[in-house]
Amino acid sequence: MHKYSPEKIERLLRSARVREIKPTAVLKDAGLKKGDSIADVGAGPGFFSVPASRIVGRDGTVYAIDTQKEMIEGLERQSPPLNVVPVLSGENSIPLEKSAVDFALVAYVLHETDNKARFLKEIRRIMKPGARLLIIDWKKKKEEHGPPIEERLSIKTVEGLLRKAGFRSLKASPLNDSHYRVKGLKPSK
Repeated sequence: MHKYSPEKIERLLRSARVREIKPTAVLKDAGLKKGDSIADVGAGPGFFSVPASRIVGRDGTVYAIDTQKEMIEGLERQSPPLNVVPVLSGENSIPLEKSAVDFALVAYVLHETDNKARFLKEIRRIMKPGARLLIIDWKKKKEEHGPPIEERLSIKTVEGLLRKAGFRSLKASPLNDSHYRVKGLKPSK
């Protein structure tokens, strides 16, 4: 299974990537707002975590979660804002309380997980009832960059996994030529 190499950490923070993906706009469009708590699962060096910290403000919290110590260290080297909390995690065991966050972001990570159903169950566990979910991943097409096509997930596959995990109100849309996003909610009951 392909996992992003920490040796390429600087590529994740390129200004061209920021222009292509527009993390602040993507998060606001998905409903992240001032005062929210967000779990950025697979945060890497903070590509989404730092913009999220500005959106949620001083009253909000960003849990920058990653399974790779090198990624957490990369985030810490950038001296992130005080409301960004780096969290070293297992793939299917996130060290947060049940119903801890208003928003969960899983960007470019779902295709890397070994047990997608178990992973999504853990994401759902840390979300409050009615919390918002945003999945961003690679379109299932062959490209020179990104993960191999056989490891990419189609939008239909992701929607099926999310439904099975109990997420509702799913809405999929393209993000750009290479990526898509799927928004969803954890039911209130």
